Amino acid sequence: MWIASSKHAQDLDALARSKYKLSAATLMERAGKEVLKALKAMLPERGRIAVFCGKGNNGGDGFVVARLAKQAGYTVDVFVAAKPSELGADCKKQFDKAEKAGIECRFADHPDWEEKLDCLGCRDLVVDALLGTGAKGAVRGPIREAIRAINCSGVPVVSVDIPSGIDCDTGEEMGESVWALRTITFGLPKKFLFQGAGLERAGYWTVADIGLPQELLQTPTDARLIDEEEVGDILPERMKGGHKRDNGSVLIIAGSSRMPGAAALAALGALRSGAGLVSVAGVADVCRAISTNMPEVVLLPLSEEGGVLGPSAAQELLSFDPKFDAAVIGPGLTQGEAVQGFLKELWKDWRVPTVVDADALNAVAKGVRLPRGEVVLTPHVGELSRLLEFSVAEIESDRFGTLEAVLDKFGSCALVKGAHTLVGYPGFPAFVNTTGNPGMASGGMGDVLSGVIGTLLSQGLPCIDAALCGVYWHGLAADYCACTVGNVGYLATEVAEMLPRARATITSSCEDE
Repeated sequence: MWIASSKHAQDLDALARSKYKLSAATLMERAGKEVLKALKAMLPERGRIAVFCGKGNNGGDGFVVARLAKQAGYTVDVFVAAKPSELGADCKKQFDKAEKAGIECRFADHPDWEEKLDCLGCRDLVVDALLGTGAKGAVRGPIREAIRAINCSGVPVVSVDIPSGIDCDTGEEMGESVWALRTITFGLPKKFLFQGAGLERAGYWTVADIGLPQELLQTPTDARLIDEEEVGDILPERMKGGHKRDNGSVLIIAGSSRMPGAAALAALGALRSGAGLVSVAGVADVCRAISTNMPEVVLLPLSEEGGVLGPSAAQELLSFDPKFDAAVIGPGLTQGEAVQGFLKELWKDWRVPTVVDADALNAVAKGVRLPRGEVVLTPHVGELSRLLEFSVAEIESDRFGTLEAVLDKFGSCALVKGAHTLVGYPGFPAFVNTTGNPGMASGGMGDVLSGVIGTLLSQGLPCIDAALCGVYWHGLAADYCACTVGNVGYLATEVAEMLPRARATITSSCEDE
């Protein structure tokens, strides 16, 4: 499913009207019916609803919701954050229908507007149809007053298409914004759902079908959701007569005396995602930690400088005979000069497809050149800040722009990790992950993910396919953990243990189609 920007969403509406003769009234009626379905699910015993309408087409949707809700037996109050003369033509038509249906609408110029806003707490549900996806600029006047009243009421909110006060493209607040319990967006998901304040303000969101032609919905944009069926089609099939070397040989170069666990987690991620062979190259403490708990791993002990890898270790590693199909480099290496020297020496003639993670990314930020072969960069927001010299706030306010900046600078496959991880490759749209949950915000999750992507690279997938499949699969495994033990407190090792189950779900879903 493609993801729409504000302009793309407006273009879709315009084409629906001009090319397919779908009137604004028809689209509003369909949108209102979809919102009513949500209201009935949330408030099946009927009750009292406050609908907040703006002066544009989003407000028109709100008037339709109010009329349909009244017909369905709800008690409906409508607040219009504008003067009657300010209503747009299409919005005015829906207001007229609502008024004929016997709905009392209180406008912002009414003497008791502010007094009535203070009494929202007696409602069971609020519908927010103040501003749509085309809104820009700081909210002010009656719109701001309405948003503040909604947020102070403590009443659950359903937002129509977008929480009012959120910029559709960046997800940032335009001064003030509605906190929605649920957002029903129409036709396609929008960028605000995946970045900025929109991540939180939208609450639980769904995409409602309002009958826009498939030809329009399938028009490519610069971003799209990762689809489970697509992932199932891409994941390499395990052959019945396959040998362990047919399933990929992954080298993990990770860990230090201070952080041996990072190497173990990356290795566990690689093993549980089905690598045929997993080798770990590291200092003595890393090898000891892994030999105790993971007998399946081949160990390649390297010399060390104060508990970390240095330039001499790179020469030792390059002298080994085994052929590796992919590598994971970086977790737990630390950030000292010795490690930078190790990577400079190692990467001079390195051609193995590689996941560059954690401290390897920090070394790149300090000037170490990436290897010339295929690489997947897997930075979180802190590492992105160092790589691009952007502030954390700048990154979080424009994750799509950040991904574009990484691709422009390095020309390699890259992630922007976080809620709804983004995956990008030059010339491709941004892929947005839909799996995962807040419980993943804990140590070691990224190490496991690197191991998963390393396995997929070792099995011959192009880096963009390995990355988008890896993040979806890893997030789904975490979702299984959340279902089992709750959204908080599960461990990176438990996510790794859930990888086989998550893969079975993905592949069976694909087979059922």
